[in-house]
Amino acid sequence: MQSNQANAAAVRAFRVLEVVSARVDGCTLAEIVEAIALPKQTVHRLVGQLQQAGLLMREPAGRRLQLGVRVERMALDALMNGPARQERRAILQRLVDTIGETCNLTALAGTDVVYLDRVETSWPLRMMLAPGSHVPLHATSSGKLLLSLLPKAQRERLIAQLSLRGYTGATIVDREVLERELVETRRRRIGINRSEHLRGLNAIAVPVMLDRQRACAAVAVQAPEGRMTLDDLLGQVPRLREAAEAIRATLA
Repeated sequence: MQSNQANAAAVRAFRVLEVVSARVDGCTLAEIVEAIALPKQTVHRLVGQLQQAGLLMREPAGRRLQLGVRVERMALDALMNGPARQERRAILQRLVDTIGETCNLTALAGTDVVYLDRVETSWPLRMMLAPGSHVPLHATSSGKLLLSLLPKAQRERLIAQLSLRGYTGATIVDREVLERELVETRRRRIGINRSEHLRGLNAIAVPVMLDRQRACAAVAVQAPEGRMTLDDLLGQVPRLREAAEAIRATLA
């Protein structure tokens, strides 16, 4: 009996996490109660336990609950190591074979972008980064793209936390300039890195959309200016979008 009760409690706790993770701006306790149809007292107890474990967190001075850092880390690990990883890597490999330059799959991780997977070009001039590597949001095509597609309140909170360190003379280090760039990025749904992270290395990115409103990752291609101009990279957008749709299907 105790084992069955523990199993039931674990499933209920997981259901709470599912509900919160499905909402871009988190949930109130009342919204969780409505979604999972359990007594408020039971949900309150589950939420308290999840908060103590670092699996849920409450917004500062707010009533809304968000996923904790531990859940975000587990989600990234699941994407990097889950059963569809090889299928996604094959999609990236085909993209690299077609374009001839390094392509990667990225996601947001706090104030950084993390590489979920990456397939390197065979050219000798390349930047080697392993899956799990972190790069800055404000100086990368994927980072600016995923940041631009966040809901306004969440985007503004994240921008306020960025250090806006300058990596090259082209890095955006002014918040107002960054916000204007994000408006344009959101409009075109293409992230552009104009040698903002490494001098002479350009990149573009397109989103992997869970639905019409939510992006869960980005597919990007990068190349030295000596091999491909920014216009050359932008000419590859249709191929990147095809790859992004194929990757979205693996997540469905």
